[in-house]
Amino acid sequence: MSLTVTAATGNLGRLVVQALLDRGVPPQRIVAAVRSPEKAADLAERGIEVREADYSRPETLRAAFAGTERLLLVSSSAAGARTEQHLNVIEAAEDVPHLVYTSAAYADSVPIAMNAEHAVTEEVIRESGIPFTILRNNWYLENLTGNLGRALESGAIVGAAGEGRLSSASRADYAQAAAVVLTEGDRHLGLTYELAGDRPFTMLELAAEVSRQSGRDVAYRNLPQAQYAATLAKFGVPEVFAAMLAERDGAIARDEFVVRTGELARLIGRPATTFAEAVSAALK
Repeated sequence: MSLTVTAATGNLGRLVVQALLDRGVPPQRIVAAVRSPEKAADLAERGIEVREADYSRPETLRAAFAGTERLLLVSSSAAGARTEQHLNVIEAAEDVPHLVYTSAAYADSVPIAMNAEHAVTEEVIRESGIPFTILRNNWYLENLTGNLGRALESGAIVGAAGEGRLSSASRADYAQAAAVVLTEGDRHLGLTYELAGDRPFTMLELAAEVSRQSGRDVAYRNLPQAQYAATLAKFGVPEVFAAMLAERDGAIARDEFVVRTGELARLIGRPATTFAEAVSAALK
């Protein structure tokens, strides 16, 4: 039986596939379930079976999941459409022995718009009767370091997080955790993991680290939440998503995304990637 990874051509999905291979899973046992199979040609060349699986087209899903022992549902990036898409996947996965879902930190206890669809998905999974594991991934470090070029040009990292702290880790860390659960299976059934970096940090600390490593002065410029949303929209972020990002920063300002479970490090068997390491990788 196969280990199936949805969204396997996405940023996280590809890393999960690689993490499975690194753990010794034969490529013939991995199924890459993707919306556009032509984008997975490189995976097929490595001996991985590629199947079409479009969250918005339920007719593609049952065939994609046939013979699956464990299924990783990588959450959709389509904010506002996630719930319907995820429900399509869950319905098609009713016969899958183990469903693993990548959710968001504190999905059911931090009531922000970015968490709402994850909370609904988790509830549906629990009510479905499908054996499950939920991986609540906190914010990716790459979300913070992906625009350092702009920060170096302007001399500022902009946000609305104030002096709040965030427990963040890299995509590769979360991908490795997913691969551990997919390969270890039953010992993780019924569990919900709050996954995050080992040491919370502030955006002020992030800016100071960028300054230290780059040799250029970069400050953290804190804005009111509404102003930050407007700034994001000015740079091309859709208004609805800009508002969600600003609301998330407001929750960070209240320390609502500090996670101290240590579950990510325990799952992957090593310390999580630090923000200093992420800055170094981004500057290269």
